[in-house]
Amino acid sequence: MPSYLVLGGGIAGLAAADAILDLDPVASVTLLEAGDRVGGKIRSAQVAGCTVDVGAEAVLARRPEALDLVRRAGLGDEVVHPTAAPAQVWSRGRLHRLPARTFMGVPADPETLRGLLTDDEVRRAADERVGATDAADVSVAELVTGRLGRAVTERLVEPLLGGVYAGHADLLSARAALPQLFEVARSGGSLLEAVARLVPSPSAGTQSRAGTPVFATVRGGLHRLPAALAARLEERGARVRTGAVVRELHRLPGGGFEAVTGPRPAPTAYRADRVVLAVPAAPAARLLRDLAPAAARLLAEVESASMAVVTLAFPSSGLGELTGSGFLVPPVDGRTVKASTFSASKWDWVREAGRGRAPGGGDLTLLRASVGRHREEATLQVSDAELVRACLGDLTEALGRDLPEPVDTHVQRWGGGLPQYAVGHLDRVAAVREALADVDGLTACGAAYDGVGIPACVASAHGAVAELVGPAGTMGS
Repeated sequence: MPSYLVLGGGIAGLAAADAILDLDPVASVTLLEAGDRVGGKIRSAQVAGCTVDVGAEAVLARRPEALDLVRRAGLGDEVVHPTAAPAQVWSRGRLHRLPARTFMGVPADPETLRGLLTDDEVRRAADERVGATDAADVSVAELVTGRLGRAVTERLVEPLLGGVYAGHADLLSARAALPQLFEVARSGGSLLEAVARLVPSPSAGTQSRAGTPVFATVRGGLHRLPAALAARLEERGARVRTGAVVRELHRLPGGGFEAVTGPRPAPTAYRADRVVLAVPAAPAARLLRDLAPAAARLLAEVESASMAVVTLAFPSSGLGELTGSGFLVPPVDGRTVKASTFSASKWDWVREAGRGRAPGGGDLTLLRASVGRHREEATLQVSDAELVRACLGDLTEALGRDLPEPVDTHVQRWGGGLPQYAVGHLDRVAAVREALADVDGLTACGAAYDGVGIPACVASAHGAVAELVGPAGTMGS
């Protein structure tokens, strides 16, 4: 019976273990997670008596991988979608509705940007400067600014990149972050026309994509997914171990691998024929230092961004009506908050969770604010109380009203939480995989490679397992 170790209990590791048992039902599978719970960046906390997500809160619904996994975990009947409340951009001191026909901030029609951009900035965007390039990769800023002007990058693209990657357009790879638009640009095509094709108008005569929900979650919170997956794995015979920090990973002389956990005076060793490395880039580089030094060096070059999610619970009676589902913030405006989600407006289940929870039996309204971008760690180097105060200051200014005192707050810090896809990222990933191919029985997956979203992490796990496990559990080639 073949045996497998999955190192890392985030969504990629959980999906990998599940996929191994699909392809090799009699396999022995052990998943080792360093933290006290599985789920990685999917986590919950109690805020004013409500259990809410304080990490990832939703999945992209237009890719199948994550929702398929939700159904496999037995939560298919619990899938819910956000309300129709629109997203906004807080730019130059005003809230503006995010134009509907944009793709990661790049518009289909610059005319829809009026108000958010000045007239001169709109004219510059409409005067797109097209031209082919033979560059293997460029930054997102180089791709967008050269064609549509700096304002589109600063006021639209940057806020969305901050939300997805906690990164900056000047540093992120266009080929990795905007692959569809990068390929159009390489051939000399128009970005505006490409977005018009990718995001068709509801009047285009086809089944409108506007009617297809972009995001989805699980009623009660996305944090229910990793717990359900871990339970499913154990029901299928896998072992799930938390608090298991892997210090070393060795190749055994007779074949197979050994992962060493626990304190050095009393270590615990786990042995298996094959290993799936589903940890972030930095620990992966450390564990591969002797096994695959070339891969380790490349993974050590992957930088990460730290961030925090600040959740605030307000008495609804003192907060008043909120417009939209929240807002994004351009970094050029110098705010602390990079985005805010009006959770009770965006998700019906959050609104229901707050009913009767305020002092005196009134309702609560939950909001969350995101703070922190790549290479801006100083923003986070303050106490939780100071971070809450800074978020309250930004929210007060954005909403244009005095806010009541929060009933409760929670600060969730994610140190090094999001890998940064620097220019040349996809070539780096290809080189890592080429180096790992020389180590039979070892593969890697997760957010450091093929995308930071949950569907991308699941797809990365499935691809890694398919290469590792051959038909009927034989060793993959």
